[in-house]
Amino acid sequence: MSWRVTVPCSRAQAEAIPSADDLFDDADPPVLVADEPDPAKPDDWLICAYFNREPKGGELECLAGLGRGEPQVESLEETDWVTMSQAGLQPIRAGRFYVHTPTHRGTVAAGAVPFEIDASLAFGTGQHATTSGCLHALDLLETAGQRFHNIADIGTGTGLLAFAAIALWPEARCIATDIDPVAVEVGRDNAAINHVKVGHGAGEVLLAVANGMDSPLLAARAPFDLIIANILAGPLVELAPSFAAALAPGGTVVLAGLLDTQAEAVVAAYDAEGITSLAHPWSGEWPVLVLQNPAPTGPA
Repeated sequence: MSWRVTVPCSRAQAEAIPSADDLFDDADPPVLVADEPDPAKPDDWLICAYFNREPKGGELECLAGLGRGEPQVESLEETDWVTMSQAGLQPIRAGRFYVHTPTHRGTVAAGAVPFEIDASLAFGTGQHATTSGCLHALDLLETAGQRFHNIADIGTGTGLLAFAAIALWPEARCIATDIDPVAVEVGRDNAAINHVKVGHGAGEVLLAVANGMDSPLLAARAPFDLIIANILAGPLVELAPSFAAALAPGGTVVLAGLLDTQAEAVVAAYDAEGITSLAHPWSGEWPVLVLQNPAPTGPA
């Protein structure tokens, strides 16, 4: 028998979950999974902890401190809780991309570009509208004839958007960073699962830990002709000057993780840096913004 502990939380709290190894001094720590049960309530998330044994009082107190409510404990007859936790995650078709968990292997439609992404501590499985919206936006950019050679995926989570970018522009170099070392390790695992080459060269993804644009690796790679960031509205606004400084003339920025009510403020922050909004290829509650740094004009 296994056990599940569920704690209500905000999205920010869900994204800030540390590694279970850091939280629990135990040889058999739980697996932590963040979930958004109702997209209509974008700040009502859940932290789910799956145990192979009955959780202790101290562990429940620790989990309670991660969220904003009392932990709910239930026993599960299903012992393969990793499979169970992913069973409800149906494959996502976004443009030419097909994103699925291991439980849906063998369901890839002809002509699709598949990625297998485990539900895990890192964000960006393709299930959330922000991630699928970014996949649509990248697909539309390539279809429209855009070509990129130097790409940065900031706040990469699972690595999915970086992998999609390299699939679309296989001659490009891509660096994918995240503030969370666990996410970077998850990204490396997912790269191996999806046969994505990891490294510094063309057609390869370099994975690294970085806080925003504060990284010598990012500084060495800049300027970028494509920057992707699926994070939160607040950090997107804060990063506007750094993104503008790292963006090549004529370069493109794809931004997500913001609510429709936050889009105007995010667009204004980039407009102040000379980065102009081109389109909202994915609208609704979770819009995706595509912006561009104007190309230099020659002498008349």
